[in-house]
Amino acid sequence: MTAPLPPGSTIGILGSGQLGRMLSIAAANLGYRTHIYAPETGPANDVSPLMTRARYDDAGALSAFARSVDVVTYEFENVAFAPIAALSPIVPVRPSPLSLATAQDRVNEKSFVEGLGGRPAPWREVKSLADLEAAVAQIGCPAILKTARFGYDGHGQARIASHDDARGAWQAIGAAPAVLEGFVEFTHEFSIVLARAVDGTTVHYAPPHNVHVNGILATSTVPAPAEIAAQWTEAAALAGRVAAALDHVGILTCEFFVGADGPVFNEMAPRVHNSGHWTIEGAVTSQFENHVRAIVGLPLGSTDVVGHGAAMENLIGDDWMRWPQVLAEPDAHLHLYGKHEARPGRKMGHVTRVRR
Repeated sequence: MTAPLPPGSTIGILGSGQLGRMLSIAAANLGYRTHIYAPETGPANDVSPLMTRARYDDAGALSAFARSVDVVTYEFENVAFAPIAALSPIVPVRPSPLSLATAQDRVNEKSFVEGLGGRPAPWREVKSLADLEAAVAQIGCPAILKTARFGYDGHGQARIASHDDARGAWQAIGAAPAVLEGFVEFTHEFSIVLARAVDGTTVHYAPPHNVHVNGILATSTVPAPAEIAAQWTEAAALAGRVAAALDHVGILTCEFFVGADGPVFNEMAPRVHNSGHWTIEGAVTSQFENHVRAIVGLPLGSTDVVGHGAAMENLIGDDWMRWPQVLAEPDAHLHLYGKHEARPGRKMGHVTRVRR
Protein backbone atom coordinates (compact mmCIF):
# COMPACT_ATOMS: atom_id res chain seq x y z
CA MET A 1 0.00 0.00 0.00
CA THR A 2 1.22 3.51 -0.80
CA ALA A 3 2.46 5.40 2.25
CA PRO A 4 0.27 8.33 3.36
CA LEU A 5 1.31 11.84 2.51
CA PRO A 6 3.07 13.28 5.56
CA PRO A 7 1.91 16.45 7.33
CA GLY A 8 3.41 19.44 5.57
CA SER A 9 2.34 18.13 2.16
CA THR A 10 0.17 20.35 -0.04
CA ILE A 11 -3.38 19.53 -1.10
CA GLY A 12 -4.56 21.19 -4.30
CA ILE A 13 -8.24 22.15 -4.28
CA LEU A 14 -10.17 23.02 -7.44
CA GLY A 15 -12.66 25.70 -6.43
CA SER A 16 -12.58 28.66 -4.06
CA GLY A 17 -16.02 28.40 -2.44
CA GLN A 18 -17.13 27.58 1.08
CA LEU A 19 -16.50 23.85 0.66
CA GLY A 20 -12.89 24.60 -0.24
CA ARG A 21 -12.74 26.86 2.81
CA MET A 22 -13.91 24.13 5.18
CA LEU A 23 -11.64 21.56 3.52
CA SER A 24 -8.71 23.93 4.03
CA ILE A 25 -9.53 24.35 7.72
CA ALA A 26 -9.73 20.57 8.19
CA ALA A 27 -6.46 20.10 6.30
CA ALA A 28 -4.68 22.72 8.41
CA ASN A 29 -5.83 21.00 11.61
CA LEU A 30 -4.06 17.84 10.39
CA GLY A 31 -0.90 19.72 9.45
CA TYR A 32 -1.44 20.01 5.68
CA ARG A 33 -1.27 23.09 3.46
CA THR A 34 -3.78 23.83 0.73
CA HIS A 35 -3.42 25.49 -2.66
CA ILE A 36 -6.60 26.82 -4.25
CA TYR A 37 -7.08 26.80 -8.03
CA ALA A 38 -9.99 28.87 -9.36
CA PRO A 39 -10.79 31.64 -11.85
CA GLU A 40 -11.63 34.02 -9.00
CA THR A 41 -11.02 34.40 -5.31
CA GLY A 42 -13.64 33.23 -2.83
CA PRO A 43 -14.22 32.12 0.76
CA ALA A 44 -11.45 29.50 0.59
CA ASN A 45 -8.83 32.18 0.02
CA ASP A 46 -9.45 33.60 3.48
CA VAL A 47 -7.91 30.49 5.04
CA SER A 48 -5.68 28.93 2.35
CA PRO A 49 -2.17 30.37 1.96
CA LEU A 50 -1.72 29.60 -1.75
CA MET A 51 -3.71 30.29 -4.92
CA THR A 52 -3.47 29.91 -8.67
CA ARG A 53 -5.98 32.17 -10.39
CA ALA A 54 -6.75 30.76 -13.84
CA ARG A 55 -9.53 29.20 -15.90
CA TYR A 56 -10.44 25.56 -15.36
CA ASP A 57 -9.65 24.84 -19.02
CA ASP A 58 -6.20 26.47 -18.94
CA ALA A 59 -4.03 23.40 -19.56
CA GLY A 60 -0.74 25.20 -18.89
CA ALA A 61 -1.86 26.70 -15.59
CA LEU A 62 -3.41 23.39 -14.49
CA SER A 63 -0.20 21.52 -15.29
CA ALA A 64 1.90 23.98 -13.28
CA PHE A 65 -0.60 23.76 -10.43
CA ALA A 66 -0.45 19.95 -10.45
CA ARG A 67 3.34 20.01 -10.22
CA SER A 68 3.20 22.30 -7.18
CA VAL A 69 0.97 20.05 -5.04
CA ASP A 70 1.01 16.47 -3.74
CA VAL A 71 -2.63 15.50 -4.41
CA VAL A 72 -5.56 17.22 -6.14
CA THR A 73 -9.20 17.22 -5.07
CA TYR A 74 -12.22 19.34 -5.98
CA GLU A 75 -15.02 21.07 -4.11
CA PHE A 76 -17.59 20.93 -6.90
CA GLU A 77 -18.16 18.85 -10.01
CA ASN A 78 -18.99 21.48 -12.64
CA VAL A 79 -15.53 21.58 -14.18
CA ALA A 80 -14.54 20.13 -17.54
CA PHE A 81 -13.51 16.48 -17.41
CA ALA A 82 -10.68 16.44 -19.97
CA PRO A 83 -8.36 19.03 -18.35
CA ILE A 84 -8.80 17.39 -14.94
CA ALA A 85 -8.17 13.91 -16.34
CA ALA A 86 -4.95 15.25 -17.86
CA LEU A 87 -3.65 15.93 -14.33
CA SER A 88 -3.69 12.25 -13.33
CA PRO A 89 -0.29 11.37 -14.89
CA ILE A 90 1.26 14.26 -12.94
CA VAL A 91 -0.34 13.97 -9.50
CA PRO A 92 -2.99 11.78 -7.83
CA VAL A 93 -6.50 13.17 -8.43
CA ARG A 94 -8.92 12.09 -5.68
CA PRO A 95 -11.78 11.45 -6.21
CA SER A 96 -10.82 10.14 -9.64
CA PRO A 97 -11.83 11.84 -12.91
CA LEU A 98 -14.21 8.89 -13.43
CA SER A 99 -16.23 9.97 -10.39
CA LEU A 100 -16.29 13.51 -11.78
CA ALA A 101 -17.43 12.41 -15.25
CA THR A 102 -20.20 10.22 -13.83
CA ALA A 103 -21.63 12.77 -11.42
CA GLN A 104 -21.49 15.86 -13.61
CA ASP A 105 -23.81 14.47 -16.29
CA ARG A 106 -27.31 13.40 -15.26
CA VAL A 107 -27.64 10.92 -18.13
CA ASN A 108 -24.40 9.17 -17.20
CA GLU A 109 -25.29 9.29 -13.52
CA LYS A 110 -28.76 7.78 -13.83
CA SER A 111 -27.67 5.08 -16.27
CA PHE A 112 -24.74 4.17 -14.03
CA VAL A 113 -26.86 3.93 -10.88
CA GLU A 114 -29.54 1.88 -12.63
CA GLY A 115 -26.83 -0.53 -13.71
CA LEU A 116 -25.94 -1.04 -10.04
CA GLY A 117 -29.53 -1.83 -9.08
CA GLY A 118 -30.51 1.69 -8.04
CA ARG A 119 -34.02 3.05 -8.47
CA PRO A 120 -34.14 6.61 -9.85
CA ALA A 121 -37.36 8.40 -10.69
CA PRO A 122 -38.70 7.64 -14.20
CA TRP A 123 -36.55 9.61 -16.65
CA ARG A 124 -35.78 10.17 -20.31
CA GLU A 125 -32.85 11.81 -22.06
CA VAL A 126 -33.82 15.01 -23.89
CA LYS A 127 -31.77 16.55 -26.71
CA SER A 128 -34.47 18.51 -28.56
CA LEU A 129 -37.98 19.89 -28.18
CA ALA A 130 -39.25 16.84 -30.07
CA ASP A 131 -37.48 14.58 -27.54
CA LEU A 132 -39.07 16.54 -24.71
CA GLU A 133 -42.57 16.28 -26.14
CA ALA A 134 -42.11 12.52 -26.60
CA ALA A 135 -40.73 12.16 -23.06
CA VAL A 136 -43.67 14.06 -21.60
CA ALA A 137 -46.04 11.75 -23.44
CA GLN A 138 -44.23 8.71 -22.02
CA ILE A 139 -43.63 9.85 -18.44
CA GLY A 140 -46.65 12.07 -17.97
CA CYS A 141 -47.16 15.17 -15.85
CA PRO A 142 -46.20 16.67 -13.54
CA ALA A 143 -42.54 16.33 -14.36
CA ILE A 144 -39.36 18.34 -14.08
CA LEU A 145 -36.87 19.18 -16.82
CA LYS A 146 -33.25 19.42 -15.68
CA THR A 147 -30.18 20.35 -17.68
CA ALA A 148 -27.90 17.34 -18.05
CA ARG A 149 -24.93 19.37 -16.82
CA PHE A 150 -24.11 22.40 -14.66
CA GLY A 151 -27.28 22.49 -12.55
CA TYR A 152 -27.32 23.20 -8.81
CA ASP A 153 -29.65 24.49 -6.08
CA GLY A 154 -32.64 24.56 -8.43
CA HIS A 155 -30.79 26.30 -11.27
CA GLY A 156 -31.21 24.78 -14.72
CA GLN A 157 -34.61 23.31 -13.92
CA ALA A 158 -38.17 23.90 -15.11
CA ARG A 159 -41.38 22.27 -13.92
CA ILE A 160 -43.87 20.92 -16.43
CA ALA A 161 -47.43 20.76 -15.15
CA SER A 162 -49.05 19.87 -18.48
CA HIS A 163 -48.07 19.02 -22.05
CA ASP A 164 -48.60 22.68 -22.96
CA ASP A 165 -45.65 23.67 -20.74
CA ALA A 166 -43.07 21.71 -22.74
CA ARG A 167 -41.99 24.46 -25.14
CA GLY A 168 -41.69 27.08 -22.38
CA ALA A 169 -39.68 24.71 -20.18
CA TRP A 170 -37.33 23.89 -23.05
CA GLN A 171 -36.71 27.60 -23.63
CA ALA A 172 -36.34 28.25 -19.88
CA ILE A 173 -33.34 25.91 -19.59
CA GLY A 174 -31.75 27.38 -22.71
CA ALA A 175 -32.59 24.50 -25.06
CA ALA A 176 -29.69 22.55 -23.55
CA PRO A 177 -29.27 18.75 -23.34
CA ALA A 178 -31.40 17.63 -20.42
CA VAL A 179 -33.29 14.87 -18.69
CA LEU A 180 -37.00 14.79 -17.95
CA GLU A 181 -37.83 13.28 -14.57
CA GLY A 182 -41.25 12.13 -13.50
CA PHE A 183 -42.46 13.09 -10.05
CA VAL A 184 -42.40 10.39 -7.40
CA GLU A 185 -44.51 10.11 -4.28
CA PHE A 186 -42.26 10.43 -1.25
CA THR A 187 -42.49 11.31 2.41
CA HIS A 188 -38.96 12.46 3.24
CA GLU A 189 -35.64 13.37 1.64
CA PHE A 190 -32.31 12.13 2.98
CA SER A 191 -28.71 11.61 1.98
CA ILE A 192 -26.03 9.01 2.47
CA VAL A 193 -22.62 10.59 3.08
CA LEU A 194 -19.75 8.12 3.05
CA ALA A 195 -15.99 8.28 3.07
CA ARG A 196 -13.88 5.74 1.16
CA ALA A 197 -10.15 5.33 1.64
CA VAL A 198 -7.50 4.42 -0.91
CA ASP A 199 -7.57 0.78 0.28
CA GLY A 200 -11.36 0.58 -0.10
CA THR A 201 -12.20 0.96 3.57
CA THR A 202 -15.58 2.71 3.80
CA VAL A 203 -17.42 4.47 6.62
CA HIS A 204 -20.94 5.95 6.56
CA TYR A 205 -22.48 8.82 8.49
CA ALA A 206 -25.98 8.65 9.92
CA PRO A 207 -28.45 9.75 7.24
CA PRO A 208 -29.79 13.27 7.82
CA HIS A 209 -33.39 14.25 7.16
CA ASN A 210 -33.08 16.99 4.53
CA VAL A 211 -35.67 19.71 3.97
CA HIS A 212 -35.49 21.88 0.84
CA VAL A 213 -37.14 25.26 0.30
CA ASN A 214 -37.35 26.62 -3.26
CA GLY A 215 -34.93 23.93 -4.42
CA ILE A 216 -32.25 24.86 -1.86
CA LEU A 217 -31.35 22.78 1.18
CA ALA A 218 -32.74 24.49 4.29
CA THR A 219 -32.06 22.00 7.11
CA SER A 220 -30.41 18.64 7.74
CA THR A 221 -31.24 16.82 10.98
CA VAL A 222 -29.98 13.67 12.71
CA PRO A 223 -31.22 11.32 13.94
CA ALA A 224 -33.67 11.00 11.07
CA PRO A 225 -37.31 9.92 11.43
CA ALA A 226 -38.20 6.24 11.45
CA GLU A 227 -39.30 6.35 7.80
CA ILE A 228 -35.72 7.22 6.77
CA ALA A 229 -34.13 4.79 9.22
CA ALA A 230 -36.16 1.98 7.64
CA GLN A 231 -34.55 2.66 4.23
CA TRP A 232 -31.05 3.51 5.49
CA THR A 233 -29.54 0.06 4.95
CA GLU A 234 -30.67 -0.30 1.33
CA ALA A 235 -29.63 3.25 0.42
CA ALA A 236 -26.24 2.91 2.12
CA ALA A 237 -25.62 -0.37 0.29
CA LEU A 238 -26.28 1.30 -3.07
CA ALA A 239 -24.01 4.23 -2.18
CA GLY A 240 -21.30 1.74 -1.24
CA ARG A 241 -21.66 -0.03 -4.60
CA VAL A 242 -21.42 3.32 -6.39
CA ALA A 243 -18.21 4.20 -4.51
CA ALA A 244 -16.67 0.79 -5.15
CA ALA A 245 -17.55 0.74 -8.87
CA LEU A 246 -15.94 4.16 -9.33
CA ASP A 247 -12.98 3.27 -7.09
CA HIS A 248 -13.91 6.51 -5.39
CA VAL A 249 -11.54 8.01 -2.83
CA GLY A 250 -12.90 10.70 -0.50
CA ILE A 251 -16.41 11.76 0.44
CA LEU A 252 -19.30 10.63 -1.77
CA THR A 253 -22.87 11.83 -1.23
CA CYS A 254 -26.00 10.21 -2.65
CA GLU A 255 -29.40 11.87 -2.21
CA PHE A 256 -32.59 9.83 -1.88
CA PHE A 257 -36.36 10.12 -1.49
CA VAL A 258 -38.27 7.82 0.86
CA GLY A 259 -40.57 5.98 -1.55
CA ALA A 260 -43.33 3.46 -0.96
CA ASP A 261 -41.21 0.64 -2.42
CA GLY A 262 -37.85 1.68 -1.00
CA PRO A 263 -35.33 4.48 -1.46
CA VAL A 264 -35.54 6.41 -4.74
CA PHE A 265 -32.17 7.68 -5.96
CA ASN A 266 -32.09 11.40 -6.75
CA GLU A 267 -28.51 12.43 -7.49
CA MET A 268 -24.92 12.04 -6.36
CA ALA A 269 -22.06 14.41 -5.58
CA PRO A 270 -18.44 13.18 -5.59
CA ARG A 271 -17.39 15.56 -2.83
CA VAL A 272 -18.17 17.00 0.57
CA HIS A 273 -21.80 18.06 0.66
CA ASN A 274 -24.07 20.64 2.26
CA SER A 275 -26.13 17.92 3.95
CA GLY A 276 -22.97 16.77 5.75
CA HIS A 277 -22.16 20.12 7.37
CA TRP A 278 -23.76 18.93 10.62
CA THR A 279 -20.78 16.58 11.04
CA ILE A 280 -18.37 19.41 11.91
CA GLU A 281 -19.72 19.54 15.46
CA GLY A 282 -22.22 16.67 15.33
CA ALA A 283 -19.89 13.74 14.54
CA VAL A 284 -16.62 12.52 16.02
CA THR A 285 -14.88 13.16 12.67
CA SER A 286 -16.32 15.71 10.24
CA GLN A 287 -16.91 14.96 6.57
CA PHE A 288 -14.18 17.49 5.77
CA GLU A 289 -11.57 15.80 7.95
CA ASN A 290 -12.48 12.37 6.60
CA HIS A 291 -12.18 13.65 3.03
CA VAL A 292 -8.70 14.94 3.81
CA ARG A 293 -7.79 11.70 5.58
CA ALA A 294 -8.96 9.66 2.59
CA ILE A 295 -7.18 11.60 -0.15
CA VAL A 296 -3.82 11.75 1.69
CA GLY A 297 -3.97 8.06 2.66
CA LEU A 298 -4.63 8.32 6.40
CA PRO A 299 -6.97 5.98 8.30
CA LEU A 300 -10.58 7.16 8.32
CA GLY A 301 -12.03 8.61 11.51
CA SER A 302 -15.14 7.61 13.45
CA THR A 303 -18.48 8.79 12.05
CA ASP A 304 -20.37 8.30 15.32
CA VAL A 305 -22.89 11.01 16.23
CA VAL A 306 -21.91 13.24 19.15
CA GLY A 307 -24.50 13.52 21.91
CA HIS A 308 -28.13 13.02 21.01
CA GLY A 309 -28.04 14.45 17.49
CA ALA A 310 -27.67 17.66 15.55
CA ALA A 311 -29.56 20.00 13.25
CA MET A 312 -27.90 22.12 10.55
CA GLU A 313 -29.65 25.22 9.23
CA ASN A 314 -28.41 27.02 6.12
CA LEU A 315 -28.20 30.80 6.38
CA ILE A 316 -29.45 31.95 3.00
CA GLY A 317 -29.49 35.53 1.72
CA ASP A 318 -30.00 37.97 4.57
CA ASP A 319 -30.38 35.16 7.13
CA TRP A 320 -26.73 35.63 8.04
CA MET A 321 -27.65 38.93 9.72
CA ARG A 322 -29.16 36.90 12.57
CA TRP A 323 -25.60 36.13 13.73
CA PRO A 324 -25.92 38.00 17.09
CA GLN A 325 -29.00 35.95 18.02
CA VAL A 326 -27.36 32.71 16.91
CA LEU A 327 -24.26 33.40 18.98
CA ALA A 328 -26.47 33.96 22.02
CA GLU A 329 -27.73 30.36 21.81
CA PRO A 330 -25.73 28.09 24.15
CA ASP A 331 -25.69 25.03 21.84
CA ALA A 332 -25.36 26.76 18.46
CA HIS A 333 -22.22 26.74 16.30
CA LEU A 334 -22.06 29.54 13.73
CA HIS A 335 -20.18 29.28 10.43
CA LEU A 336 -20.10 32.38 8.23
CA TYR A 337 -18.39 31.97 4.87
CA GLY A 338 -17.09 35.51 4.42
CA LYS A 339 -18.98 36.22 1.22
CA HIS A 340 -19.15 39.93 0.52
CA GLU A 341 -22.61 40.12 -1.01
CA ALA A 342 -25.84 38.53 0.21
CA ARG A 343 -28.25 37.64 -2.59
CA PRO A 344 -31.56 35.79 -2.54
CA GLY A 345 -30.84 32.06 -2.63
CA ARG A 346 -27.13 32.49 -1.86
CA LYS A 347 -25.68 30.39 0.97
CA MET A 348 -23.92 32.81 3.32
CA GLY A 349 -23.24 30.41 6.16
CA HIS A 350 -24.81 27.78 8.37
CA VAL A 351 -25.50 27.09 12.01
CA THR A 352 -25.43 23.69 13.69
CA ARG A 353 -27.26 22.99 16.94
CA VAL A 354 -26.01 19.93 18.81
CA ARG A 355 -28.19 18.15 21.35
CA ARG A 356 -25.93 17.10 24.23
